Amino acid sequence: MREKEKMLAGKPYRAFGEELLAERQAAKELIFEFNALHPSKIEQRNKIIKRLFGKTGENFIIESPFRCDYGYNISIGENFYANYNCTILDCAKVTIGDNAFIGPNLSLFTAGHPVHPDVRNTQLEYAVPIFIGNNVWLGGGTIVNPGVTIGDNTVIGSGSVVTKDIPANVIAAGNPCRVRRTITEKDKSDFLKTLSNE
Repeated sequence: MREKEKMLAGKPYRAFGEELLAERQAAKELIFEFNALHPSKIEQRNKIIKRLFGKTGENFIIESPFRCDYGYNISIGENFYANYNCTILDCAKVTIGDNAFIGPNLSLFTAGHPVHPDVRNTQLEYAVPIFIGNNVWLGGGTIVNPGVTIGDNTVIGSGSVVTKDIPANVIAAGNPCRVRRTITEKDKSDFLKTLSNE
């Protein structure tokens, strides 16, 4: 198997072969162009993201600067928003649903390395997919580790380090990230009350 085939199959692989180096370089060049564009060039910026990503919705906003490894392993749904300094290491698939809000300085890491230095020094690495559901809000400074799934409607508090799956319909936070409570209808009604008092 080629190193790219191993990477996409979730097997240990070496990232510094000619094919993967060339693909990362091509992504870097598109990202450089994206990050250098004037903020008013919305159509040009979105065309670059559509070329770079494996799948996008029609409606999305990604603030610059943005970084990723390959781009083609990233899939975003409708009404996606990523704030400044979003980094996605997409050696494996990163799938994000509709209506996702990504805070600033967020990192999604599919890449992993062997723990033992003798194995790590052979330049072997691996990658495990990340899945983020619909209507998810990831607070600023959040880090999501390889293999994590975050369920629909969930909110992850700022600065969290998500090392394990988080279910749907909860607020979770911390390092390591843990479920704090379920999201309820009271959260909706209480917020609407504050609006009516303005």
